[in-house]
Amino acid sequence: MTNRTNEQAMGGDGMTADDVIEAASRQTGLTDIGDPAIREGLELLCRAYGEEAHFTARGLEMANADLVTQMANRMKVEDWLSRHPELLERPVEKPLFVFGLPRTGTTLLINLLHADPARRSFLRWEAYDPVPPPRPGELHAGPRYQAMQDKTQMALKFMPQIAAIHYEDADSPTECQFAMAPSFCAQVYEAQADIPSYRDWFLHRADYRPAFRYHKRLLQLLQAEAPGRWTLKNPWHPLFLDALTEIYPDAQLVMTHRDPAEVLGSIGSLIKHVRQVYSDKVDLHRIGETFVETFRLMIDRQQAFRDKHGQDAILDVQYADVMRDPITEVRRIYQRFDEPLTPRALAAMDAYLAANPKGKHGKHDYSLEEYGLTRQGVHAAFADYIERHAIPVRS
Repeated sequence: MTNRTNEQAMGGDGMTADDVIEAASRQTGLTDIGDPAIREGLELLCRAYGEEAHFTARGLEMANADLVTQMANRMKVEDWLSRHPELLERPVEKPLFVFGLPRTGTTLLINLLHADPARRSFLRWEAYDPVPPPRPGELHAGPRYQAMQDKTQMALKFMPQIAAIHYEDADSPTECQFAMAPSFCAQVYEAQADIPSYRDWFLHRADYRPAFRYHKRLLQLLQAEAPGRWTLKNPWHPLFLDALTEIYPDAQLVMTHRDPAEVLGSIGSLIKHVRQVYSDKVDLHRIGETFVETFRLMIDRQQAFRDKHGQDAILDVQYADVMRDPITEVRRIYQRFDEPLTPRALAAMDAYLAANPKGKHGKHDYSLEEYGLTRQGVHAAFADYIERHAIPVRS
């Protein structure tokens, strides 16, 4: 391990940014991390892990290991692209991004879109082992797929409550924030721990463009042998639509909407269960408080984007409509972007719905009050948003 500078000093048994890079280098035999701008987020994370996270010993071990894995994957991606620079000349054309506040139906929507054989999604296993780029037959089979599927099934046994909230198979579309995680600029890190200094940077001071530049490089690698119209989802994209559309100027944008009281109760439950994996000190009221603030910022930023580019720059979809008649909402998306919806795609979407009924992995129960919130208070806090988008709410 390296000597720790004042800028990198930290408490506990956490790692420094240099420690993470050295460990990833030992693991891969590589040294190139690509854009050095990503060190800023990594250094903040390392410091916050040591000083703020209240990890258990096991939690800290898992969090540190994840940082090393993300850096190792980044090194492998940069190495592959340095040896295959022609991949960076291949465009990522008209990628479709589905986003919204978390827990607003983005998972169902992306899975229906993913059923279309013409589309290409960022798969869960690809987020953890992207190199070499897969061939078409490896998207849903092979050692990397199976390793992730085995890991997923093991987690299902020990953490069934998380599966009931949000479940992904190894070859399910995953959030493209996991394509931002190797740049250490992603909400997933805050999901694992209450780390105020990192949260403040991520929400208010981070330059998101380095993360999106890497995001695109990763897609260009992954599409080398298995192309298709990229169809992606990440609930947190309302935070950084300016950066997203700078890197992807022809992006197609779809935003889902749901009663914010339901959203906050559901995300609170998810964050609680995730953080309890890493820590035995989880402040539930702080989860409620911070996510109210985050959601306000997300709503403000997506509205600022619309004010700049036009209200129709984003296609709006109601969660209630998706739950009631998902295929009709999918048809709206295809019509809006003038995309062909083939009989084969429709049949695959119907098959997905039949195989994945609501509650397949258990019932998700949650309570706003557990997080220091009330339905009335949430509706008052988000009254403008509810009215602007005519969101159905339950009193």
